[in-house]
Amino acid sequence: MTDRSPLRAVSPLDGRYARYTEPLVDYASEAALMRARTRVEVEYLIALADLSETPLEIDSEQRGHLRALYEAFDDDDAALIKRIETEGYGDYAATNHDVKAIEYFVREGLPEDLDAAHWIHFGLTSEDVNNLAHRLLVKPAVEEVLVPKLRDVRDALIEEAREYRDLPMLARTHGQPATPTTYGKELAVYASRLGRALGRIERATDEVSGKLAGASGTYAAHDAAYPDVDWRAFSRTFVRDLGLEHEPLTTQVNPCDDLAAVFDALRGANNVLLDLDLDVWLYVSDRYLGQEAAEGETGSSTMPHKVNPIDFENSEGNLSKANSDLTFLGDYVTTSRLQRDLSDSTVKRNMGAAVAHCLIGYSKLENGLAKVVPNEQVMADDLDATPEVVGEAVQTVLRREGFDDAYEHVKKATRGRDVSMADFEAMIDDLDVSEDVREELHALTPAGYTGVASDLVDDARE
Repeated sequence: MTDRSPLRAVSPLDGRYARYTEPLVDYASEAALMRARTRVEVEYLIALADLSETPLEIDSEQRGHLRALYEAFDDDDAALIKRIETEGYGDYAATNHDVKAIEYFVREGLPEDLDAAHWIHFGLTSEDVNNLAHRLLVKPAVEEVLVPKLRDVRDALIEEAREYRDLPMLARTHGQPATPTTYGKELAVYASRLGRALGRIERATDEVSGKLAGASGTYAAHDAAYPDVDWRAFSRTFVRDLGLEHEPLTTQVNPCDDLAAVFDALRGANNVLLDLDLDVWLYVSDRYLGQEAAEGETGSSTMPHKVNPIDFENSEGNLSKANSDLTFLGDYVTTSRLQRDLSDSTVKRNMGAAVAHCLIGYSKLENGLAKVVPNEQVMADDLDATPEVVGEAVQTVLRREGFDDAYEHVKKATRGRDVSMADFEAMIDDLDVSEDVREELHALTPAGYTGVASDLVDDARE
């Protein structure tokens, strides 16, 4: 079968968005899974040779030859494995079994002077290979692709937060004008939240754990063949040498609580960015943020003037899809009928799709942030048009001075009314307070009423 054009791809991940998902090909493709399985089978064969109890011997040159099977793995190798599985190859009938096809591939790749075919996959069940292979892909996909992209987004937020730390902006609580803030401080909130979310992801990926314990998690076949070998210690060393934590107590399947934790941590980061997508979209809608218009780009097929916040909308859609997939995966892979059923096999093949939607969402958000610029005049005009927001400061200062019913006094003068600064000044002039306090109150302005927002930017978690 010839390669299809991206325009004929069944999924947009390999079609419309292929340029965004390309960094994940080495972690999320079927060829990547084949390569990871080959690595597990090869390293397991070598580990068996290292046991003094087995007669298997593999010298350094032979080890190099074997490791080249996965280190130099290419499209031709993947095609051969697929052929063994679906059509048959040489003396092998079609296996209709993907892991068995890997076993035969390794057998075909043995050095001519190494008689070890019967040692390949010795005592293993397919899940011993699969659970390790999947984790050898998921862990680096998150650590080497998603986490760096999330750090890029966080760093962009911190940079913008510092640049606009002093830019006053009307805040809104319940959608209504509220105590002013600064644009930089609001970005710093998201940078800090994202920093915490990154920490959760990194802790979760550090704890990704694999199993190698046989058909029911009892090492039965291994123990029957070589009862004097400490197979629990062998398994622990082997799994850790692959760069994973070891899961000692399992059924045939790894319980996958470790993967569920990774998926949940990713959802946490995605939720932070979804919240940011929504807020930035609203700031664009309110004209607090302007967008750079790309030369030749069309914003609307009928309204020539439009510059739509499409990057944030696209990010929102992809992160929402990712979260849906991650929730499903986290719930599904942690369950199995009794000691094993195969329903999770097809589900786990979709882990890469969930990660891909994450990556698209992060990339689109990063692109969008690079295009928006604060419209300082619009922000200033909005502050000037809502002087009532200093009412909080007025009533608080009056409370400090022992003024009875300060809140009620200001509320009566401002709530539900169009209030100007002149109205505030008149109210302040009528107050029974000292001239120093009166001068303090007259000095209040919406643009100047931002507390220590500027200083809070430095608290953004990096």
